[in-house]
Amino acid sequence: MSTPPSLPPEVAAQLPTGILIDGQWRPSSTGATFAVEDPATTERITEVADASAEDAVAALDATSGAFEEWRAVAPRERAEALRAVFDRMTARADELAAVVTAEGGKPLAESRAEVAYGAEYVRWYSEQAVRVDGLARRAPSGANHQVVMHKPVGPALAITPWNFPIAMATRKIAPALAAGCTMVVKPAQLTPLTTAFFAEIVREVLAERGLPTGVLAVVPSSSARRVTEPLIADPRLRKLSFTGSTEVGRTLLRSAADGILRTSMELGGNAPFLVFEDADVPAAVQGALAAKMRNAGQTCVAANRFLVHASVAEEFAAGLVAAFEGLRVGHGAAEGTTVGPLIESAAVDKVEELVAAAVDGGARVRLGGARPEGPGHFYLPTVLTGVDRGAATVTEEIFGPVAPIVTFDSEEDAVALANGTEFGLVAYAFTRDVNRAFRLAESIETGMLGINRGMVSDASAPFGGVKSSGLGREGGEAGLEEYLDSIYLAI
Repeated sequence: MSTPPSLPPEVAAQLPTGILIDGQWRPSSTGATFAVEDPATTERITEVADASAEDAVAALDATSGAFEEWRAVAPRERAEALRAVFDRMTARADELAAVVTAEGGKPLAESRAEVAYGAEYVRWYSEQAVRVDGLARRAPSGANHQVVMHKPVGPALAITPWNFPIAMATRKIAPALAAGCTMVVKPAQLTPLTTAFFAEIVREVLAERGLPTGVLAVVPSSSARRVTEPLIADPRLRKLSFTGSTEVGRTLLRSAADGILRTSMELGGNAPFLVFEDADVPAAVQGALAAKMRNAGQTCVAANRFLVHASVAEEFAAGLVAAFEGLRVGHGAAEGTTVGPLIESAAVDKVEELVAAAVDGGARVRLGGARPEGPGHFYLPTVLTGVDRGAATVTEEIFGPVAPIVTFDSEEDAVALANGTEFGLVAYAFTRDVNRAFRLAESIETGMLGINRGMVSDASAPFGGVKSSGLGREGGEAGLEEYLDSIYLAI
């Protein structure tokens, strides 16, 4: 693996490392900090302010205080401010990407793609801010008229994950601000710097336009509970958006119930990748590469289980091995790297355990199956065949660069395998039969389905799952509706 270059000093010098409250970056009220590390080297990048419960409440004080002013800002003015944020993100894309790679480890090409993807949420919601449509009609009885209007929900809390620190932040912040809501953001402890960089761009744009800068607060903390519990218990908070594990999501939903908070939850996944007997197998291999290996498999929409018809299983496995052999593992900022590290040592430990258990159960390692030598939290791209249907690599979310292949003999068998999990975020299917594609849309329990493609995410489309993969949607028109309440007038 290549010797890792450092974060460019001109970028490091601009990184906010404090807590953003009422348009000002400040230290923690306790003076505490925590370290942010490069997962490719385990070296410290910087120290970040460690927010206290008091800091969190101060952040909500600021966003609650700014809410009435922000909701009164004309939709067109909010839209133009968001468009200016998009333009500035685009202009500073290389700097943002460098930070994503430094703290999250993904290759620079992937980081640039994430910045572009995250910016699209800002652009999309800048366009949607002026399209909050209502309804006016005569009641069926003829006795009166009905008018339906939409209003911003109120101050919101976003809890974002470490694996897409810019895209997950923009996917929540942009619709909230477009709708007229204000927001407190709790970024992941492992990757707070990218969110802070983006928040500073928002703060700069709002300040330049004479708009209230207190609409967005950022409270990095080494303890999520310490800062989120007092916020969720505060009656001023009216909306909670979370992306993360199902286990944590359940806990947050219980807490949110007391205040009857509006919630949107994008939780765990166990995505099936189905390859049918009529599939274009080389295309399926390329789709698998895209669906599995982004961020070294550390995505909620990563293909987790490769369910392949027995008649094409060997052709697919051989193709996937060849594709994985062409990947280059290394520091994300090193030239030519296509697979970066996992986020922390515990993640590598889990992947190692899952692969070992699969092998003990009869699986064959066709490629990889080990940690490479050297520093950092790396695991080699791995292909497993002969995997038992009950193996943990099939039933649990791997969150690593491992592709377990399980065979099936019929469409009914494939659908039963795909649905044999509590999760239902996304599924992928490769088939030339258009009728089968529609049957799968009806029969597979999932919030999203990619047909003959390994990527489904788009800022203009609703993103979310069913069953234990969450509730609500982000992106598209639905993402804005999550931050709006309806009021019905009988006139």
